[in-house]
Order: sequence, then structure tokens, then C-alpha cells
Amino acid sequence: MKVLVTGAAGFLGRRLIASLLADTGRVGRLTHVVAADLVSCPVADARVESRIGTIADRHFIDAIVDDDVAVICHLAAVLSGQSEAEFDHGMRVNIEGTYGLLETCRRLAHPPRVVFSSTTAVFGGPLPPLVPEDMALLPQSSYGAEKAIAEHLVVEYSRRGFIDGVV
Repeated sequence: MKVLVTGAAGFLGRRLIASLLADTGRVGRLTHVVAADLVSCPVADARVESRIGTIADRHFIDAIVDDDVAVICHLAAVLSGQSEAEFDHGMRVNIEGTYGLLETCRRLAHPPRVVFSSTTAVFGGPLPPLVPEDMALLPQSSYGAEKAIAEHLVVEYSRRGFIDGVV
């Protein structure tokens, strides 16, 4: 099984890839990981192929999403402080990059499983100890708003059958 991880060199991406490589059959037979990020993925394994670029570039997205990708773990993002400070950059990566990724998936012969990593920033304000599934999205930051929009895109593309998405 081929897995694509965007944001692969980041804190979560590195740990996710290490976990996928160490898996003992829960996920399926992992054959290849495409590790996409702005820098090379530091995980050293023959099954990991580092691809350097930004998801804000549609040509890069088209180059990393192949027909044989079974699962896409979308972790790439411009995080909270930078999204606030660089509004256009946050919009380009967090919304347009996600949209471009979903559009590329839409053209595949078989809808891939897309796992989208969001944030509690979509809820805004103080959170209860346990966040219920039906809690309203009320972001209070650019990052929270961008991630909420991206969540809705993943849900819509999944509803339409273009992907098998989960947020």
C-alpha cells in the first residue's frame, strides 16, 4: 500500500511515518511512503521517498498524488502565529493547497482515503474537558478559520464520493 504524507518533515509527520513503518498489520501492508514537505523528511527507511515542494503549487501536488496512492495523510499547514502574521500565505497553503490536493484526488480512478489533520482552533475560545463531536466551529483566528474551511472541503469531497475522507 502506498501512503502520501504532506507535512512529512514536521513534528507530527515524522512521528506518523515512523508509526506507519513500525505497524504490524493494523494499517495494511505498507510498501511505499511519499513524504512531501518543504524540506527532506528525516526518517531513514528504504520505503520512504522524500519529495520537496509546497502544496500551494498545483504542479507539485500533481507530481506527488499518483493513481496508486491508497491513503493521504494531509498534515501540511501554515500554523497559527504565521497564519496571523502572513494572512495571504496562510490562505494559499491552508485553503488553496488543501483544495488543490482534493481536486487532484478527484481526478483519480479510485478515491483515496484522505485523513485531514485539523486543530482545536476551529472551535475558538475555551474548550470543555471533552470536546463533543457536534460542537460548533467558531474560529477566532486566521488559522482556525482556514482549518475550518478545509474541514468543510474534506467533508464535501467525501460526501460527493471524490475521496474517502476523515477529519
